[in-house]
Amino acid sequence: MNFSDNTEPYTSAERLVASLRERGLFITTVESCTGGAIASSIVDVPGASDVLKEAYVTYCDEAKHKLVGVKKKTLRKYTAVSPQVCRQMAKGGAKTAHVDLCLSATGVAGPDGTEEFPAGLVYLGCFYRGRCEVKKYNFTGSRNEVRRQAVREALHLALSCLGVAP
Repeated sequence: MNFSDNTEPYTSAERLVASLRERGLFITTVESCTGGAIASSIVDVPGASDVLKEAYVTYCDEAKHKLVGVKKKTLRKYTAVSPQVCRQMAKGGAKTAHVDLCLSATGVAGPDGTEEFPAGLVYLGCFYRGRCEVKKYNFTGSRNEVRRQAVREALHLALSCLGVAP
C-alpha cells in the first residue's frame, strides 16, 4: 500500500521498529481486511528484519483457523468480523510465530457492507505479554482509505501496548 500521501503511518512504523529493537522484542501480524498492509508498513522501515519474524494474511475463515488457530466454533458463532475472532487472531499469531507482540485486523473495508457489518467496520487487536486488547473502529471513506486508517490505528495500538506515545 502506498503511503506517500500520508507519511504519518510510516513514522509510527519507524517508532514501532525502533521500540521493538531496543527491547529485543519480535512482532508478527495476522491480517484480513488490511491484506498485509500492516506488515508492509513495518517492512518499509530499514531494520525491520530485526523485529518482524513472519506475517499472516488470513483473508478467509479457513486461513484464520488453519494458520493461527482461530476456533471454527468462534467463527460460526460470531463471524470473522468480531472482537472474539480478532482476539483469537492476535493470540494465535503470537503463539504460532513465537513472538512477543502480534497485531491483528479483521473487518469490512468496503465498498459494500450490510446493516450489521457496514463498510468501515474494523476490529484491531494487539497481543503483548499475555494481554490482548481489541478495539472497534468505524472508519469512513473508500476501501483503500479504510485500509489506510486501519494500518495507522494498528500501529498506534501497538505503540500504546508497548507504552510508547503514538
